[in-house]
Amino acid sequence: MEANLGLLQHYQQLLATSTAMLVLTKSGRWDELIAYEVDYLSAVEKLTRFQDASEIAPHLQAQIRPILKQILDNEVELKALLNQRMEELRALVGQTSRQHNLNAAYGRLSGNILFPNDL
Repeated sequence: MEANLGLLQHYQQLLATSTAMLVLTKSGRWDELIAYEVDYLSAVEKLTRFQDASEIAPHLQAQIRPILKQILDNEVELKALLNQRMEELRALVGQTSRQHNLNAAYGRLSGNILFPNDL
């Protein structure tokens, strides 16, 4: 029975970490998110080891089910937000690359006077 309560606590901890990660993502606090990701993966690993060692009572399964659903919902939303951020970063990198190419092209011409017959 004690193992079952520990299992429930692990799921609750995982949900708390998942929710915190979602909040950090929505507020654009990317550096803090990375630290939570390590905690999240550690909590998942502990949960799998803990769950392998115990039988889950039916009443506990009923308590865990909504927690697990919320964790999965958070993960889906988190992945969507991370994909959106990835697209933003991809656009910024593309813009920087185009600007660099433009600067390089015009930089070669700086200090030169071009006449129409030079083109």
